[in-house]
Amino acid sequence: MFGTKPAAKTFPVQKTDAEWQAELSPLAYKVLREHGTERAGTSALNAEKRAGTFACAGCGTALFDAATKFESGTGWPSFFAPLEGAVGTQTDRSFFMTRVEVHCANCGGHLGHVFPDGPAPTGQRYCMNGVSLRFDPATP
Repeated sequence: MFGTKPAAKTFPVQKTDAEWQAELSPLAYKVLREHGTERAGTSALNAEKRAGTFACAGCGTALFDAATKFESGTGWPSFFAPLEGAVGTQTDRSFFMTRVEVHCANCGGHLGHVFPDGPAPTGQRYCMNGVSLRFDPATP
């Protein structure tokens, strides 16, 4: 069993499970819709260094500016701050621990977790599953 989905919250983007499954890869569906986790070190986005924006792979909502990305050493793309209003959080008590789950504020897709061990200026580490993100490079 994975973490619990955001409880009874209605998001602006609403789709049936069949629609999500048709649009997402099996791994992206597992992570975004069933609160799974990709294996550490498997996302090409972990090494992405260009200017741009990281968006939700489910609905395309811009989530993180690339300027907030840092190397956390965890094997997952990590950021010290999301774009304003882009994400929501809730308590995740799965796997016999308490963490803060991060989801897309537009579609409710599970992105990862936030921890209080990140760099300045926020001290936060938004540890995101790469499969839940897409990278949109800045245009010159």
